[in-house]
Amino acid sequence: MTTQNNIAGMIDHTLLKANATEEQIRQLCEEAKEYRFASVCVNPCWVKYCSSILKGSGVKTCTVIGFPLGANTYETKAYETKTAIEHGAEEVDMVINIGALKSGDDERVERDIRAVTEAAKGKALTKVIIETSLLTDDEKIRACKLAVKAGADFVKTSTGFSDGGATVEDVTLMRNTVGPDIGVKASGGVRSPEDAKKMIDAGATRIGASSGAAIVNGIVGESDY
Repeated sequence: MTTQNNIAGMIDHTLLKANATEEQIRQLCEEAKEYRFASVCVNPCWVKYCSSILKGSGVKTCTVIGFPLGANTYETKAYETKTAIEHGAEEVDMVINIGALKSGDDERVERDIRAVTEAAKGKALTKVIIETSLLTDDEKIRACKLAVKAGADFVKTSTGFSDGGATVEDVTLMRNTVGPDIGVKASGGVRSPEDAKKMIDAGATRIGASSGAAIVNGIVGESDY
């Protein structure tokens, strides 16, 4: 049975809003330490700050790459990844080239993902955001297979900044596609313990949420990222 404590260890405590302040980022880190979340997920400019606060706590510092559109060049994404790791990032969540995927250019999508996985190899865990709300089921399957082929550690549903977030159906599809050995992260719209448990039952091994404290306290969070 999944308990609230089990769920806490699966949450990436997230604050990616453009107007997030230093005080809010510090609070995010302190909550992550208190509840023993898996990580905090912040924009790259906060990585060094969070890494210093979280040092020795067991909570990882996670950041986003090519966020939120995925439309950067693969060279830029590789550079972002290297810089983030130098600043203390231990996990990176990158957004794929969505337009390339929808155009049928799988080679370009794989190259895009591989640029990040190779930059992070041996230094940081890589999660690949496929932005499910913009894709057909066939495109979701292709994206997941390309992420696995390119060496990703996780596939992730959403940025939280597009048309929709995680759904049970998408998490189930992603888990069935990648198999048991690749992580699946459900993100976007997960605001309650019930939401989190549904995603975990569907195959998620990580939850991205700004409402982490609310989730582990058994209440519904008011906002997402």
